[in-house]
Amino acid sequence: MADFASIRARAAQRKGGDDVLASLLGSAPDNRAVAGLTDDRILSTMAERVFSAGFVWRVIAQKWPGFEEAFLGFEPKRLLFQPEDFWHDLASDTRIVRNPQKIRSVRENAAFIERVSSAHGSFGAFLGNWPADDQVGLMAYLAKHGSRLGGNTGQYFLRWVGWDAFIVSTDFAAALRDAGLDIADNPTSQRDLGRIQAQINQWAAETGLARMQISRILAMSTGANASADELRAYMGE
Repeated sequence: MADFASIRARAAQRKGGDDVLASLLGSAPDNRAVAGLTDDRILSTMAERVFSAGFVWRVIAQKWPGFEEAFLGFEPKRLLFQPEDFWHDLASDTRIVRNPQKIRSVRENAAFIERVSSAHGSFGAFLGNWPADDQVGLMAYLAKHGSRLGGNTGQYFLRWVGWDAFIVSTDFAAALRDAGLDIADNPTSQRDLGRIQAQINQWAAETGLARMQISRILAMSTGANASADELRAYMGE
């Protein structure tokens, strides 16, 4: 495997220097802080990432106040008490993106959050206590027990709630292959994800960087070289 310092140096050179690169890495997430999130904010973030998948993120962000109103502030218990007519009417509600499958996922994920909260005190506590070095296991759990939380949607959900997550983007995977990791172009198998997890864990131990920061460095070290301003806008920073 290539030395991570050389990967970081290439990313810094592409972005205009180490100071610029450092400004794009963000603060290291604190997984323990996720435990303080309420279940309604967890469900809101889940829904936002589900509705954003395959859609223009900016449009979803602009419409989100309407989503909050339509879905009753994303309070799981309140949503689960709603009659069938409530869910049927959402399919014609202009405050939201009217995708029946994604609307149904909100109901299913409200039930998912309630089940986990009953066992762990809150969904945030469940996330905060999950081992930081086993994101792949957490991704598998979300995909199996949640609704439409597989693949990158689950990864973005973790990143958006403040969990220290890497994102298996095209550039991220390409950088790992270029560094010498034996994974597929589109690494979705458990074998490939396990190899990715092990390598990210190794670099996290060696560098002291958060896994999210390592993920960003890898993604910025190859592929289309977006400007720092474009990246900040994309990351909402």
